[in-house]
Amino acid sequence: MLNDLKKIWHPIASSAEVQKRHVFHAQLLGREYAVWRADDGNVNVWENRCLHRGVRLTIGINEGTELRCQYHGWRYANRTAGCTYIPAHPADAPARTICNNTYPVKEAMGMVWSGEEAFAEPVHFKNFEKYTVLRPIPINGNFNIIREMLSAKYRLLGHTTRDEVNGVLKVILKNGEVILFFVQPQDSNLSVLRGVVNQKYSDSERVLFLRAQNRILQSLRNDIEVLSKKRQIDPMIVQIAQVSSELSKMPQKKDIGRQAVLRVQVAEKKKTAKDIVSIKLVSLRDQLPTFQPGAHIDLHLQNGLIRQYSLVNGPGETNFYNIGVKLDALSTGGSEYLHKDIREGDVLACSVPRNNFPLRRDSLKTIFVAGGIGLTPLLSMAQSLDVMNLNYEFHYFVQNEDHIAFSSILKKLKKTPLVHQGLSPKLTKKKLNEILLYHNNSMNLYVCGPGPMLETTRQVAAELDWPDNSVHFEYFKNSNVIDDSSSFKIELARSALSLKVQSGQSVLEVLRANGLDLPSSCEQGACGTCKVSVVDGAIDHQDVYLNESEKLKGNVMMTCVSRALSKRLILDI
Repeated sequence: MLNDLKKIWHPIASSAEVQKRHVFHAQLLGREYAVWRADDGNVNVWENRCLHRGVRLTIGINEGTELRCQYHGWRYANRTAGCTYIPAHPADAPARTICNNTYPVKEAMGMVWSGEEAFAEPVHFKNFEKYTVLRPIPINGNFNIIREMLSAKYRLLGHTTRDEVNGVLKVILKNGEVILFFVQPQDSNLSVLRGVVNQKYSDSERVLFLRAQNRILQSLRNDIEVLSKKRQIDPMIVQIAQVSSELSKMPQKKDIGRQAVLRVQVAEKKKTAKDIVSIKLVSLRDQLPTFQPGAHIDLHLQNGLIRQYSLVNGPGETNFYNIGVKLDALSTGGSEYLHKDIREGDVLACSVPRNNFPLRRDSLKTIFVAGGIGLTPLLSMAQSLDVMNLNYEFHYFVQNEDHIAFSSILKKLKKTPLVHQGLSPKLTKKKLNEILLYHNNSMNLYVCGPGPMLETTRQVAAELDWPDNSVHFEYFKNSNVIDDSSSFKIELARSALSLKVQSGQSVLEVLRANGLDLPSSCEQGACGTCKVSVVDGAIDHQDVYLNESEKLKGNVMMTCVSRALSKRLILDI
């Protein structure tokens, strides 16, 4: 019987019980659920535990876009249940595998439905376009006893009862009205009786009807609980809720190379500024994986090119990915293809989101400096700080008003962005000095934009004594000329391999040729995806991802472009 009950849909709450900014505690077949409605109307049904210490999420905070555990502040995203932030590790983006268990959910006939293995559509009953949901009745009794006595009670009162599919009891009253009853089996001897009636009375008649039904069901509950005490508890339903050792129900496929495991469709493409289009991508199959502010995806284009684009999404926007693409005058085929050839309805392959530009949220104040299309990752970050009511400044450098992208999102930010238009390089540097002049160790700077602007911002920050670890940046591309003429050895400390890197080869290529397929994204030293630890040896850094302090430490390198200054490098692989 347990397996049969697991395979059908059960009502676990009435829609009225799942209010916005509230978390409802539900139970089914021994498992506890945290049920919450996001501000976009989506209802989430998750296992009722935080992945950190197992604290019930029903005592968490529903922030409308994310659910926050009150114990240590872990945050989980609407729809995906993926962890988006861990306060104890503010400089790191949580791994995709940190994801709570989710369960199927439907909302129909004024109730929220779920189930352990319920994947078919819930039972649909005709003539229930207008209905009233009866008050749920908790009963100390099991599924079978309640079904039997409910049917007997209404037959005794002269009404007709009929068993429908999936455990539904249909009661046809003398006046022709129909009530559908559903038993929500919470545990071995605890259930909730739920019902819905298609009556179409006036308000006054409706109140009288509901009072009459409530008296019947209250009397039924008393009879059932008396009988249940006399009988031995039926062990039909056993406790099936166990703390899962798995952190995620997301696919556990390893990120290898530049694989594109997602299939997405262009749902919307529109101009958002001069030479910039906004593209909204939706999944063709399953729920899109969780992202954090600052994340990017690799788009595998139909012309064979692979390009990286930051996500503009704010918290809770988990049913699509939104990117901005600027038409590059010197395009090698990526931006030009997306601007001129891609149409709404086209299907593309893309990677899961990666985040090598994570947002710290432990600052007393965050300063964002965006240049042109570099706005995109910083917009996602600012929206996240808005949700948490954290302090920031947003500075946006553009040529003129026509180049202001995503203006609709900018207008919604709690902190009005300061737009700086048409400044020369000299005036830009002067303005940056004003912006960065007053700072302390509790502040963080995030900058993204064209290479010259990034270099100027980092230079100004260094001159004003900003600590390296407080300045965070992301380049569009690596403009350095890569010198790959050297040859050297690499020794892999954990794999017990010694390999030769020849002139013209990258470390990444040699590793992959020998069966060690590291994840990568841009493969030009800008994104940091292929970073590995170096145990010994002098590194020839040719990337733009690491800051100067990190390069001087000499303990990490980008395998796609960086090389050795010594005869060998020992890598922690």
